[in-house]
Amino acid sequence: MWGDYGVPADSFYQIRPECINDVPVSRFKIKSGKTLSPRKWHAAFTQEGYLDIGKILRRIYRGGIHPSIRGEVWEFLLGCYDPKSTFDEREQLRQRRRLEYARWKEECRQMFPFVGSGRYISSPVITDDGQLIQDPSVLLESNPDKGLVLVPQDNYRPSSIDATNNLEKVTDKRVIQWLLTLHQIGLDVIRTDRTLVFYEKQENLSKLWDVLAVYAWLDKDVGYGQGMSDLCSPMIILLDDEADAFWCFERLMRRLRGNFKCTDRSVGVEVQLSNLASITQVIDPKLHKHLEQLGGGDYLFAFRMLMVQFRREFSFCDSLYLWEMMWALEYDPDLFWMYEDSQTAPANAESSKGRVKSIRQCGKYERENMRTGAKNSETPLPISIFLAASVLKHKSSKLLHEARGLDDVVKILNDMTGNLDAKKACSGAMKLHKKYLRKAKKT
Repeated sequence: MWGDYGVPADSFYQIRPECINDVPVSRFKIKSGKTLSPRKWHAAFTQEGYLDIGKILRRIYRGGIHPSIRGEVWEFLLGCYDPKSTFDEREQLRQRRRLEYARWKEECRQMFPFVGSGRYISSPVITDDGQLIQDPSVLLESNPDKGLVLVPQDNYRPSSIDATNNLEKVTDKRVIQWLLTLHQIGLDVIRTDRTLVFYEKQENLSKLWDVLAVYAWLDKDVGYGQGMSDLCSPMIILLDDEADAFWCFERLMRRLRGNFKCTDRSVGVEVQLSNLASITQVIDPKLHKHLEQLGGGDYLFAFRMLMVQFRREFSFCDSLYLWEMMWALEYDPDLFWMYEDSQTAPANAESSKGRVKSIRQCGKYERENMRTGAKNSETPLPISIFLAASVLKHKSSKLLHEARGLDDVVKILNDMTGNLDAKKACSGAMKLHKKYLRKAKKT
């Protein structure tokens, strides 16, 4: 039915007509016998609902996931659900999480009524010192029909604005910080995946804004950081229920939130950039030396790749294909239990430490780390770093011969957009991972 050469998957993520010439053509194709199909996916469950995840991981690495089931498969890859759970157990957990998200969203709505209203903001509503901005357009936009309900005070309860527009000052630092974030989220939302027909609808933009606003309130240490909208957008598109999309995004952020942790002196992703430099020094010392001589020894030119997980280097469709291959390669069957709050786990459930892990249920990259002992000695490096190293290795000759400054490095890397093959990039990352471990052992 699909044909020998595969069927393009772009039809599942429609591009706005006026943007067709501005976006790269996707390479990912739905291939019979390779792509994880709905039939193969449903056949991997027992009658009770237990999932043979090992079989699924191999199929994903071979040919990705059919777009029609991508959202539900991602929930397993990201650790939202345990493959060893039943249909009934997962449904109970899903309903409990939806209620939990609804409570958090209502808490945010009480502080700022735009949350859950089907709208979003892109203008500041508060100053750094907690003074609400008395801009009539902002006030009207926030709640045009009633007295504005905006200012959180004791116990985060809202205070009304009186008819004379006498704005009360917000004193809670956490609330101020959250309110300061909301318009930045809005500015990023309206720029995210704007070539897609999906985001022509206001309700979809507001869903993305709502999920990011709620997450920013809950994550006290990180809040919101630029780039999160790129990571969250696919969840909104793939999962119809907003709460399910939130939990998928929350699980993804468990992996990536360290990149967004900022201090006065550093950004969290700098740790990964440092690791990328170390890997390149081992596998391609000539390139590393050249980049250092150009003043790029901090590898900041790779900042975007790691922050948004190659969303800008690939077409929308290909970036999803890349992500699911990465997650399948890294998959750890204990992922659900590592993420799940111990209070919500069943009393008779085994802890992740006490559970026997089947190597057959692990991703290929995870198995390699287990074999080499990297999993036990220290926190293993994520495959995304080796993927970035693979991209640099692929462009090594061009960088060595044509880059005469950091601007040239950035231009050469930017010119790759839409010209990379996700499958080859992942294969290259796996080869570099083995090479790095082998060479690192000798040093």
